[in-house]
Amino acid sequence: MCQVDEEYHDQLERTDVPSASQKCVKCKEVSAAVVIRAGDAYCRGCFKEYFIHKFRAMLGKNRIIFPGEKVLLAVSGGPSSCSMLSQVQEGLSQKAHKKLRFFPGIVYIDEGGAVGQPTEERQRTVSELEMVFKATGFPFHIVPLEQVLDLPGSVVVTALPPSQQPPSAYKAAVDRFNQICGSDCLAPPEQQQKKSPPDVHESHTQLLQQLIGSAKTLTAREDLLNTLRQHLLVHTARTEGYSKLMLGDSCTRLAIKLLTSISLGRGAQLAQDTGFSDSRYGDIISVRPMRDYSAKEIAHYNRMFNVPSVVIPSLETKTSEKASIQRLTESFVTKLQTDFPSTVSTIYRTSEKLQTACRSSSTDDHSDRCLLCLCVLDTAVEKASAFQATLISEQLSQTLSLGSGSPRQNSGPVKPTSAASAVQCCSLSGGEDCGRATSGGSCCSSAKETIDLKSLLCYSCQLTIRDMSSVDHLPQYIMSEAKRRQRRSQMRDEISEFLLNDGDEGND
Repeated sequence: MCQVDEEYHDQLERTDVPSASQKCVKCKEVSAAVVIRAGDAYCRGCFKEYFIHKFRAMLGKNRIIFPGEKVLLAVSGGPSSCSMLSQVQEGLSQKAHKKLRFFPGIVYIDEGGAVGQPTEERQRTVSELEMVFKATGFPFHIVPLEQVLDLPGSVVVTALPPSQQPPSAYKAAVDRFNQICGSDCLAPPEQQQKKSPPDVHESHTQLLQQLIGSAKTLTAREDLLNTLRQHLLVHTARTEGYSKLMLGDSCTRLAIKLLTSISLGRGAQLAQDTGFSDSRYGDIISVRPMRDYSAKEIAHYNRMFNVPSVVIPSLETKTSEKASIQRLTESFVTKLQTDFPSTVSTIYRTSEKLQTACRSSSTDDHSDRCLLCLCVLDTAVEKASAFQATLISEQLSQTLSLGSGSPRQNSGPVKPTSAASAVQCCSLSGGEDCGRATSGGSCCSSAKETIDLKSLLCYSCQLTIRDMSSVDHLPQYIMSEAKRRQRRSQMRDEISEFLLNDGDEGND
């Protein structure tokens, strides 16, 4: 039992608060220059070695990037992506102990048109980034976001992935690369360094602003912008011959993204959204080598070793912390991290244990994948599920609101009024022949098609589309792919009684 008059002064231990005046925890000789967390105080040299080793260890442990592959670095100008670019540049330098064995390229997506930046400010930002990119010697591509309006429909179709390689293939590829190529062939090609940004028409910028502005909430606008950016990155990687796409998501950013995705109904896609690799696009694999770094580590490294970065406004700039789900989650995590330093690492470690429980895509037309994010649809579930309960609740609320006479927006099938529904045969417009014209009936495009986008989207993307005032502003490649999937689904239903099931083949 504790007594009132007992004294504990001699028994209480006083913990030492880490400070920069103590010795480095690694070399034990030089005074610490930076304190990452409690007990982790490093001098300048040891901190740089620790930072570089963590980047190399992340790539070496996963062994996804094979020697000689072309890797496209997605650089947004922020601290994390610029630090990633610095690490790749460090790994390919002549003084590197173990050099990286891939051919890097840089891509920057200019989103100034979506956020309403003036043309002069966009040009100034591009000029600053061009100076950073030219200093690396890597080939770079500056792509305005307006180009997403002219993408082909193949962007939202999962391509055939490369053949699965055995675990021993990586070591064999390293030996073959060292014998044939060595380190000399990793010199950046001078003739491919300069890629002048294409001209942006004012009409395209207005269409892009109408598309982003059609989303009623900032949450939907940010989610839509992220989807369009990812489509443009994948398309750039494919057209320029890259097989890997390297993203600069840090540990702090992924922790915020995990909680945000759960709030937006993307729980089934967490493993792909926050994992090291993401293979949803088939031939282009996205990797996140910066996922072990906290925002604090990146900030210290960039400041100590003069890593340049460019401040670029976004949709969240000068908004309140409750303006969107993404902004609120970021404010919650960063404030909690201030009082409890293990918050981000705890959330991050949880994301490492996540695995996708959804079924894999099996059909040739990939109709079981979301039209926007290309994840496997999470809406094909049993009747006794939380998703079906949510749908029933929505239907009941809509019925009650309509019965009371209050107007409410209908969330049923969307009917876009686009020029693609003109009277012409499907085969003439580049699609598949529906067969109705030859059988005496009218072509399916002669009547105004009703596209049920809801059936082609996952639950989270359904919420994004529902927050849009009109889907008429969606890019043409998305609407064309939606029509193609719907026509194939209708054709499959018409001939379903003549198709054999997988189990019927063995009975003959």
